[in-house]
Amino acid sequence: MKTRTLKTKAGPALTHIGASGEARMVDVSDKPATERLAVAEGRVVMTKATLDLIVSGNAKKGDVLGTARIAGIMAAKRTSELIPLCHPLALSKVIVDIEPDAKLPGCLVRASVKVTGPTGVEMEALTAVSVACLTIYDMIKAVERGVRIEGIHLVEKLGGKSGHYRA
Repeated sequence: MKTRTLKTKAGPALTHIGASGEARMVDVSDKPATERLAVAEGRVVMTKATLDLIVSGNAKKGDVLGTARIAGIMAAKRTSELIPLCHPLALSKVIVDIEPDAKLPGCLVRASVKVTGPTGVEMEALTAVSVACLTIYDMIKAVERGVRIEGIHLVEKLGGKSGHYRA
């Protein structure tokens, strides 16, 4: 039995809300498996001195960027355990790139996630970026408590019925 989606005054239906307003997992069983890709990014803003510590590899907790990269990949793979109503997906590719940026100063974090399946990977890309940013914060918070995580957003999405989106 399919649950109807709740129509909003603003337009499109909220797919995770049933006709009576209850939360539900979307039924994707009738959707074809297609190749889907999502790219997300965010920034971790800090002082130049803290960025220099990261780049030099002298942070007390170790390799900040390498640890954050692994944390982001692990988070993408576990998104359905963290975000209610997300489908568990067999991801085919996860790339987390972290670039130090002296102009911020800070780090630009970008995740690309790919799957062949009936639903997209936007949440996986956003989760990867979020956890990578949080890991950077965790590893440098003893040096600088005022670090800011900013601008986490979807950059691009390819595949599926709604097609190509680019921010």
